[in-house]
Amino acid sequence: MSVRRSLVIGTVGLATVLAAQTTALALPSADSAGAQAAAAARPPGAIVEGSLRALASTTGLRIGTAVNTDLLGEDAAYTEIVNREFNTITPENVMKWEVVEPQQGVFDFTGADEIVKSAQANGQLVRGHTLVWHSQLPAWMATNGGTTTTLTDQQVKDAVKKHVQAEAGRYKGRIWAWDVVNEAFNEDGTPRQSIFYKAWGNSTDYIADAFRWADQADPSAKLFYNDYNIEYTGPKSQAVYDLVKKLKAQKVPIDGVGFQTHLSTQYGFPDLQATMQRFADLGLDVAETEVDVRTAVKPGATEGTFTSEPLSALHAYTQQAYWDQTMKACLFVQRCVSYTVWGVADSNSWIPGVFPGEGAALLFDDDYQAKPEYTVISQDLALAAGKARHRTGEGSGGR
Repeated sequence: MSVRRSLVIGTVGLATVLAAQTTALALPSADSAGAQAAAAARPPGAIVEGSLRALASTTGLRIGTAVNTDLLGEDAAYTEIVNREFNTITPENVMKWEVVEPQQGVFDFTGADEIVKSAQANGQLVRGHTLVWHSQLPAWMATNGGTTTTLTDQQVKDAVKKHVQAEAGRYKGRIWAWDVVNEAFNEDGTPRQSIFYKAWGNSTDYIADAFRWADQADPSAKLFYNDYNIEYTGPKSQAVYDLVKKLKAQKVPIDGVGFQTHLSTQYGFPDLQATMQRFADLGLDVAETEVDVRTAVKPGATEGTFTSEPLSALHAYTQQAYWDQTMKACLFVQRCVSYTVWGVADSNSWIPGVFPGEGAALLFDDDYQAKPEYTVISQDLALAAGKARHRTGEGSGGR
């Protein structure tokens, strides 16, 4: 999801990372038998000492992961990691429009209900993802990547209102935060020419309406605008800044901005802390919502295939430095309220399917063993213990 930028070797902070390895925390394992035994012995929602959720709790930071419902509850090792390490979960797909309303007016919340039920049983909060997005729309709603529709403008408006209020309303009081609108701008800062933009008369006013409707359906949920590549200074980040500043001025019920933070070691590290602080200074919460750090990986035994092993030690160390900087950026911005990793293990990451030759982007390897990247962010959280606490806000109280 990252656009090409000038090639910069991202070795910032490598000395710190390498030094940290000498005092690394014990890496947790999650073999199937061990995972089943650990899960059975631990009461639902119990916090495991040394886990990411335990370490994050000392700072007030919410730490989460994106969850695949095909694996949650079915794969013991996967499920053990999700419930042990994270205190928020984000559904990868089951709350997206094409899943919950495959036919107009016919809703299917089976997978979404499963996510919410699991979170409640394990003492976790849910980040709802996502209410209005041009992608993964049902065929009755749009075609051509969300740019064309057979519906009239008024029908699109009516469908958006009904969808937002039906989904947000179903989980009223049970969703901590919603990504209300996702990825509404192009890289050059122009509004994406989605069916929503067109239905509102070539206007981003649909964004304000979506937030208002979400707030009406669930006043207790935090409401976020979410996007990628806004971590970098440039026209897209500026366009989002101008948008949310305008929404605040119009008293639209927006609580925060989500920075997806899909990064690659072939590009320079963004000025993430300063960028998030700029948005926070508008009186908004900020969050890193879809963190992963991909790098070039070694080829597999068969031509055209790849492993989940970084191409070199430099690639691996650069990844660790990037993870360190993403976590520190959030910890250093008082209004950064959550840090969410987009997936659990390299074996179930979206990266290899979209970026051939890149991968190794998550905290656990193909066998669910914690990687040095896990140690890096664990140590950052441990060092932050007892420092100024982040606002965790159980809802929209400070809006």
